[in-house]
Amino acid sequence: MTELHTLTASELAPLLESKQLSPVELTEAILNRIDQIDSSIHSYITPLHEIALQQAKSAEAEIANGLYKGPLHGIPIGIKDNFDTKGVRTTVGSKILAEQIPEQTATAVEKLLGAGGIMLGKLNMHEFGGGLTNTNPVYGHTRNPWNLHYVPGGSSGGSGAALAAGLATLTTGTDTFGSIRVPAAMCGIYGLKPTYGLVSTKGVAPLAWSLDHAGPMTRSCSDIAIMLDYMAGYDPRDPASIKAPLPDYRSQLNKDIKGLKIGVPSYFLDGLDPDIEKLFHNAIRTFEQLGAKVTEVSIPELTLSTFAGYVITTGEAATYHFNWLQEHLDDYARDVRIFFQAGAITTTPQYVRAQQARRTLVKAFKKAFEHVDILAAPTIPITTPRHEDNWVEQNLEITRRCMPFTSPANATGTPSLSVPMGLCSNGLPTGMQLIGNHLSEKLLLQIGHAWEQTLKN
Repeated sequence: MTELHTLTASELAPLLESKQLSPVELTEAILNRIDQIDSSIHSYITPLHEIALQQAKSAEAEIANGLYKGPLHGIPIGIKDNFDTKGVRTTVGSKILAEQIPEQTATAVEKLLGAGGIMLGKLNMHEFGGGLTNTNPVYGHTRNPWNLHYVPGGSSGGSGAALAAGLATLTTGTDTFGSIRVPAAMCGIYGLKPTYGLVSTKGVAPLAWSLDHAGPMTRSCSDIAIMLDYMAGYDPRDPASIKAPLPDYRSQLNKDIKGLKIGVPSYFLDGLDPDIEKLFHNAIRTFEQLGAKVTEVSIPELTLSTFAGYVITTGEAATYHFNWLQEHLDDYARDVRIFFQAGAITTTPQYVRAQQARRTLVKAFKKAFEHVDILAAPTIPITTPRHEDNWVEQNLEITRRCMPFTSPANATGTPSLSVPMGLCSNGLPTGMQLIGNHLSEKLLLQIGHAWEQTLKN
C-alpha cells in the first residue's frame, strides 16, 4: 500500500470522504513521521500534536455524520510560523518573538481550518523572512530532505522541506522576493505566489508591506488549486486585499495547452548554471511538443527589478523593525541584521525611485502580455547549494543571485507558479516559474498541470 505521507490532498480527499481513511489515522501517520525524522530536518518550530489530533477527531466525527466540508476536510496542513495562530506561539523564526502568543488567527489560516484542515504545527522559516537559505541559529538550520547537506531555500524553507519529506500534506508560505518559489524549486515541490492582494495577509507578520504575498505550497498543481479555492478572496481587514471574481481554480486543470503562447524573456537566459540552462531548454521543447507556441521576448525593463525589489524590501523592513533594531540589535541573526540595516540607510529619493522603477516594470509586463499568454523562466539561476559554515555570507550571495529571477513578479504583483523542472547533476531538484498577467492563476495552473503530467510519464 502507498504510504499515507506520500499522497497528495487530491488523492487523500476521496478516501476521507468515502470513509476508507480516517482523518485520525492520517494525522497520526504524519505526526509519527515528524517524531521520527524532523530532528534532522528542522522543518517545524512548534509541532502541535494535541491540537492536530483534537482537530482530526472532530473532522472524523463530522464526516461520519455526513457533514463532509470538501477536499480539505481532514487534510493535515503545516503553517509557516509568520501566520498568526490564536493561542499558539508565532515566532516569525526569531528570538525576539520567541514567546509571542497571538490573540487572533491569520485570515488565510482561518479559511483553511474552517474548511476542515488539520493544523500539524508551525513551520521553520528564515528569521523575519529575511533570507533565501532557511538558516536559523535559534530554531535550527532547516535541511533539504533530498540531501541533508544542502539548503532547502527560504524563507518558507520549513514549508518546502516538510512537503518534500512527507511531514505535511499541504503547507502555507509567504513570498516578498521569492520566499515561496525558491524553496519550491530547491525542494522539488509546487509553490504559487498569487496576484498581489488575492490572498489576505491579515495576521501575517510583514517583511515589506507593498511586496508581501501569502500563498499555497503543495506536491501537485491540483493541490495548489484546492488550497487557492479556499485561501483567495477579499478581506476588509487587509488594506491590500482586492475585490476580484473568484473562479473555480480546479475547473481547467485537465485542459490541454495547444495554441497557448509562452514568452521566454531573454533576461532570464543570462547567468544560468549549466544544469539549469539544460533543464530549462528541455522544458521549452516539452511545451512545444504539447502544442504551445514558444517565443523569446525582450523586456529590457526587467533589469530594474533587483534595484526596485532590494530597496523597497529593505526600506519597508527597516521601517517595521525600526524600534527593535535600536533595542534588540544583538537578537537578530547576523545575515538578517545586515539586510535590515541596509534598509535603515535607504534615502527617501532612493525609495521613491524604486517605486517609480516598479511602475515602469508593471507597464512593461502589461505590454508583454498583449502578445503572449504567460512568461516562462527558471525559478532560480543556480543549482541548490550545499549548506556552508559561513552561512551569513552564503545567504547574502544566494539572495544576490536569485533575487533578479524572483523579484520581478513581486514588483509587478503578477502571479508566479514554480513547478519542479527536473533533477540537477548534484541529485537535487530545481524549478521553472510560470508568470501570468494579474489574476491569471487559473491559466497558470492549467499549464502547470499539463507540465506535471509530463513529469509522470
